[in-house]
Amino acid sequence: MTRDQELWGMAATLLRHHGDKAPLRVAERIGALAMQGEMGGVELWREVARRMLALTAQAGKA
Repeated sequence: MTRDQELWGMAATLLRHHGDKAPLRVAERIGALAMQGEMGGVELWREVARRMLALTAQAGKA
């Protein structure tokens, strides 16, 4: 599995488990990692957030 596939999977799983609250969960995670200075983690979760946005945009068009 590629990193890209893993990120898409994370985004889909978060949306399935947290529904409308998924963006809040991701934002909380990004904030916590930023406070810890974990910029690599921040970037990873930003990538997940971008994919979540794409998935929700696709769902809105369906």
